Amino acid sequence: MSIKKNGVDQQLIRDLAGILNDTNLTEIEVELGDLKVRVSRQAQAVHAVAAPLPAPAPITAAPAQPAAAAMPAAAADSSKNAVPSPMVGTAYLAPAPDAKPFVEIGQKVKEGQTLLIIEAMKTMNQIPSPRTGTVTAILIEDAQPVEYGMPLVVIE
Repeated sequence: MSIKKNGVDQQLIRDLAGILNDTNLTEIEVELGDLKVRVSRQAQAVHAVAAPLPAPAPITAAPAQPAAAAMPAAAADSSKNAVPSPMVGTAYLAPAPDAKPFVEIGQKVKEGQTLLIIEAMKTMNQIPSPRTGTVTAILIEDAQPVEYGMPLVVIE
């Protein structure tokens, strides 16, 4: 990265913006020494995050219940026992489109077992189970974009 007389290297900013477009990220930040460059998308993406559409009810192992009754229980479960996304990216429930999912509702998992993968910057990142237990809910759909900290899977 080079500093020009008139400011930051414009090619660096163009390259970072290209990475945002290629990966569908909303923000990227690079720090080198005392220079920090952050590139983010327009407020349009922020509005989508600030006022999201109602999320579909999570898939649960419990018998069918009215949506209003299922939602508060799922919210309580997801806040306490949910596995949060460690990064921004696209979540996939199976290793390939025609493959069996990594985990299913009701399945017992061991600590370290792969729950799903998140693609970020063209890299597939395996998301391991933080504890041993039973998968009681999958809170995302296959190929869904996820944000940092977003609940993904509930493990009791």
